[in-house]
Amino acid sequence: MAIKFFGQFLIDKKIITRRDLLQAIELQEKTNLRFGDLVIEMGLMTTEQISLTLRAQRHEDLQFGDMAVKMGFLSPNQVKQVLNRQKREHLYIGEALVKLETITREKLSFYLGEFKQTQKASVTEKIIIPAGVPHQPVWEIVADMTYKMLARVAGATFQTDPCTFISRLPTRPVVVEIGFCGSISARYFLTISDNTRKLIASAMRKEGKVETGTADEVNNLVKEFVNIICSNVVSKTSQLGYNIDITSAQMRLLNNADLEIPEDQTGLLFPIHFSNGEIFELTICYPKDV
Repeated sequence: MAIKFFGQFLIDKKIITRRDLLQAIELQEKTNLRFGDLVIEMGLMTTEQISLTLRAQRHEDLQFGDMAVKMGFLSPNQVKQVLNRQKREHLYIGEALVKLETITREKLSFYLGEFKQTQKASVTEKIIIPAGVPHQPVWEIVADMTYKMLARVAGATFQTDPCTFISRLPTRPVVVEIGFCGSISARYFLTISDNTRKLIASAMRKEGKVETGTADEVNNLVKEFVNIICSNVVSKTSQLGYNIDITSAQMRLLNNADLEIPEDQTGLLFPIHFSNGEIFELTICYPKDV
């Protein structure tokens, strides 16, 4: 059974509508402040320090608080204070629906229990690569860095399905590609919707509405996002003894023939499900003769 968000579970049960869910998500976004927003509100960091920390975080695999401590902007005790406040004030989607009077607390309790039972077999935080796939530690790092960038930079709420083999790339309006060479030959693809492209570009700009930028500016920001992911992959895999070079990210329009995985290659798909219903796919293609 595929991993599912509680909100989508309620939609499938016809307890709420998609409009109800989007309103609850909007309330969540207003309530659940990110770490950087909280330290500003608490007067612990300046906006300039936030920007410097975010930029540094793109090039080193550290949580925001740990990076701020490393750069001397926060103490470990201050990080704990912020994390405790985040946890104390966090608004879950079910509670948001109750606040909006979309469902009663009694219904929330009943359906949340049913949802947890249906998801027990699916929930896992470990990235599992199918048996027999070469260089498994590399693909685990690739997936992990992609997930971390989505969470840290884009601020996205998502869940992941297990990695599977595919013979055809997902059909999406936006495809970003990077080539790997050196110790490993492979291609890295992100297939995303136009809405997801705007989300990523907006987060990369840190200037709010991305619609003010041109199409080329938006695309360049998304390509920069992928470049950062793969640059971090190169850094982390070097610690395992791999010497990998990458090409610059390219945004492509693929026809039906391009969507097919070549017969001499294997495709690994990592599906990523956003809380608003959008789907974002990471695909790795590598030669079969490795």
